[in-house]
Amino acid sequence: MKLEDEQGKESRRAGGPGRKPKGFPVFILALAAMIMLLVLVAWVEMGGTSEELDATQLRAKLEKNEIKSMEVRRPDNGNVVYIKGKYEGVPEDKPQQFSAKVDASQWETWVKQHEEAINKGEGKNSLLSDVEVKSEEVNDNLGWFLKNIVPILIIGVIIWFFFFRRGGGPLGGGVMAFGKSRAKMFNKEDVTVTFNDVAGADEAKEEVAEIVEFLKNPTRFTRLGAKIPKGVLMIGPPGCGKTLLAKAIAGEAERPFFSISGSDFVEMFVGVGASRVRDLFRVARENAPCIIFVDEIDAVGRRRGTGVGGGHDEREQTLNALLVEMDGIGSSEGVIILAATNRPDVLDNALLRPGRFDRQVYIDLPDLKGREEILRVHLKKVKAGATIDANEIARLIPGFSGADIMNLVNEAALIAVIRNLDEITRDCILEARDRVAFGRQKRSRVMEEEERKLTAYHEAGHALIQELTPKTDKVHKVTIIPRGRALGATMSLPDKDRYSMPRGRAEQMLQVFLGGRAAEHVVFGEIDAGAASDIQQATNLTRKMVTEWGMSDRLGLLNYAGDEDQSYMGQTVKQPGNYSDETLKAIDEEMRRLIDDAWDKTVKLIEANREKLVEIAEALLKYETLDHADIVTVLEGGDLEAHRKQATEEANREAAAAKHRAMEDAPKDRAKPDTTAFGSGAEQPGTA
Repeated sequence: MKLEDEQGKESRRAGGPGRKPKGFPVFILALAAMIMLLVLVAWVEMGGTSEELDATQLRAKLEKNEIKSMEVRRPDNGNVVYIKGKYEGVPEDKPQQFSAKVDASQWETWVKQHEEAINKGEGKNSLLSDVEVKSEEVNDNLGWFLKNIVPILIIGVIIWFFFFRRGGGPLGGGVMAFGKSRAKMFNKEDVTVTFNDVAGADEAKEEVAEIVEFLKNPTRFTRLGAKIPKGVLMIGPPGCGKTLLAKAIAGEAERPFFSISGSDFVEMFVGVGASRVRDLFRVARENAPCIIFVDEIDAVGRRRGTGVGGGHDEREQTLNALLVEMDGIGSSEGVIILAATNRPDVLDNALLRPGRFDRQVYIDLPDLKGREEILRVHLKKVKAGATIDANEIARLIPGFSGADIMNLVNEAALIAVIRNLDEITRDCILEARDRVAFGRQKRSRVMEEEERKLTAYHEAGHALIQELTPKTDKVHKVTIIPRGRALGATMSLPDKDRYSMPRGRAEQMLQVFLGGRAAEHVVFGEIDAGAASDIQQATNLTRKMVTEWGMSDRLGLLNYAGDEDQSYMGQTVKQPGNYSDETLKAIDEEMRRLIDDAWDKTVKLIEANREKLVEIAEALLKYETLDHADIVTVLEGGDLEAHRKQATEEANREAAAAKHRAMEDAPKDRAKPDTTAFGSGAEQPGTA
């Protein structure tokens, strides 16, 4: 990655993107050369590929006259004589040379015996009589140096390279750079995401756009004495676009942008994180004005003194260093901190005060308009068909985050590819929605007819009650095809986004939750375990009505939920409320009363509309999946088969019209090839 100044280069060497340890290949080559030199010295001293003999074996071969010649090397003042020689009359498949080490005193004895034998005229009978001997005195200081000093030097170089070398080491810079910042530095040309790629968060974009404007034109703000916020904390559920918004800021700003995760600060050694914080702000001050983005700041910004066994020294020291750098004596000017978290409840209060994170931007789940905008952004990146209505799809995915919508479009594209289509159709989007929300269809699962009938009546009960209660959402689709862990599903279609929960709506939602169990009770006179999830949802809603929302006349307008802010071993720990055992008993009794009232009303509705329930269940057993129009047709007494046939014909005509419009919009010179591709692609799914 290209940087603009020397400070940026230093940051890159300390862990930024594109860091290349240029000295590493040179070091490897030098180390390999040293090792080869040592091996070569040892190989030469040992006589190459020759056979190694001891003194006894050498004497035995001399006595047998098997040796042709020898070269004798004796170091100065050495106690060992090194001998290399050649054999006489040895087969070619055997070693032709040998090497040996003999004590100097023993070698001198052999030489002395040979000289005495020559003086007596008996030289032919001595050990060295038929051997050509070359003897020399050598200075072996170089060999001693290579064998004893070079290994120590190699070990020292390895220690220096891996532990003390500044920057570029394979371990991220070595010990001397262990406390260096690991933030990645980006410039405008390094990031392609802009505010145009962020949809569904207009207010959040407006707030952070002020920061970008300040970086581009600071005099516009400072002429009236205004100061830009030092810190902006982005809060919201996972997948709502916090990190995407930070990328857009990096793409819009014309100043350096440092990105780091909160977990990159904390190490097992106390003080390392604080050192990295100081180094990060040092580099940032050198590049000011600039932006520092800390993702998942809750990893380092948790409350001090909390947790099992007390605090966490390393994390707390890192947090203390961050607090001082953000707003302390000699704090950074022109350095703006962006941070993102989905756990603001665990952050230290000192981190959230004005002067540090002056502004908190909440990025919530997108509303209907936001979901539509996000969907349009992602549909532009794929080949979407003309039959896709972004507004309709946005209404079908309440509660979806930006990440969920991106996954939805990708799943739809995969489905279109598997079906061998030329474009993504509305059916692909709907199937992807069901797959993301409820799981993949399990048509291979074989259900007994009794279980299939029980599931049909269960889902029919949900659908019937949902249509008969005016304050609840209408049915979008009901199916008895197993998806995920469910044997069937009843899907809702909200007509608008709701931000409140009236008491009447909550009571009717309880009836919808209990509709499946009530249908089983009325029709079969027996209950099944399939309502476990419904009972759990009804219990959760009832508890909130009683303990949080003040919807119980007996308990009044008091909150009995308790403090659920603490966590242990990753699980939320509910603290006991400040109320008596009598109040706790009253809470249980009120929850039971609300559930019993909803049950009685649901059973009466099922009994009063039993014929409609049977018709819906029989239609489910026949068609397996019904949409809202099918449910309305059954409730109004219409002909469901004729209605479905007419709906199929209208869908086919609409698809053909969309294909015709796409062919007309295509270039004239490509009309013929496109027509052929559309025909072949459309026939295969229909045939299957």
